[in-house]
Amino acid sequence: MSTSVLHVENMTMQFGGVVAVNNLSMEIDEGEIVALIGPNGAGKTTAFNCITGVYQPTNGLISFYGEPMVCNHPQGKMKKNYGGKNADLYTSSHVLSPTPDKITYMGIARTFQNIRLWKSMTVFENVLTAKHMRAKQNVFSATFRTNRKEEARMRAEAEALLKEQGLWDVRDDVATSLPYGQQRRLEIARALATDPKLLLLDEPAAGMNPQETLELASFIHDIRDKYHLTVFLIEHHMDLVMNISDRIYVLDFGSLIAEGTPAEVQGNQRVIEAYLGVADDE
Repeated sequence: MSTSVLHVENMTMQFGGVVAVNNLSMEIDEGEIVALIGPNGAGKTTAFNCITGVYQPTNGLISFYGEPMVCNHPQGKMKKNYGGKNADLYTSSHVLSPTPDKITYMGIARTFQNIRLWKSMTVFENVLTAKHMRAKQNVFSATFRTNRKEEARMRAEAEALLKEQGLWDVRDDVATSLPYGQQRRLEIARALATDPKLLLLDEPAAGMNPQETLELASFIHDIRDKYHLTVFLIEHHMDLVMNISDRIYVLDFGSLIAEGTPAEVQGNQRVIEAYLGVADDE
C-alpha cells in the first residue's frame, strides 16, 4: 500500500480580486516523481509557495505524511471578496501557518525558479550552512567548542554532496560566480543538505543546454533512489517531464485541468489545447 507524502485539498490562493490558484487538490505518494505543468502564469510557483510556507493559502488544507501542516479559510475582508470554492469547508479547523524554516525542518526542501543562493558565501559555505538545519548542538556546545565531532560530520557530508554534484573543485569560489548550470546544481545540493523527505524543484532545467538537461534527468532519478526521496517538480521542458515523471498534474488559469501518467496527459485534448499546442494542418 502506498504512503501519502503530500496531500493538498481544495487549496485556493487569492490576491485581492485575483484567484491565482483555485480549489487545487493533489496527492503525491512516497517515492514518486510528480510534475506540475502549465502555461506561464498558471499558478504553479504560487502552489509551491503555499506548500512551503512562503504564502499562507486563502483556503484549504495541506498535509505532510498524513499530518495537517497548513490550513486556512477566508478571513477578514476576504470573507466577502472570496472568489474560490468551499469557503466554509475549513472554518471549524485551526488555522495552521508554519514558517518556511519550520516546514523545511519537517522534511520539505525546495529550489527556486530564480536561483536564490547566499551570494556572499562560497560554494562550500552555502551547503555547510544548510547542514546546520539539523545540527545536534546548542549555544553551550558552540561557544565552548565541544561540538567538534558534529562540525566534522557536517563538513564531511557537505564535501560528499559537492563531490556528487561535481562542484568540489569550485568549493572555494563565490557561489554566484559559477556558470548558471552549476548554480542550479549547487542549489539542489543545498536543498539536499537539509535531509529532506520531499524535494520540490521549481524549473530545475531552466537555462540548461540539451546535454545538461539530459544529465539532470538521470541525476533526479539517482537522488530519488539514493536519498529515498519523493520529488515534486515544476518544469516547462516537456521532454524532461515526460521522461522522468510517474504522474503529472496540469494547471491552467489556476485550476487543475488534467492529471495522470505522461501518456494520459499527452493524449488529453484539453491539455493539448491549453499548453502542449495543436499541430497545424498540413
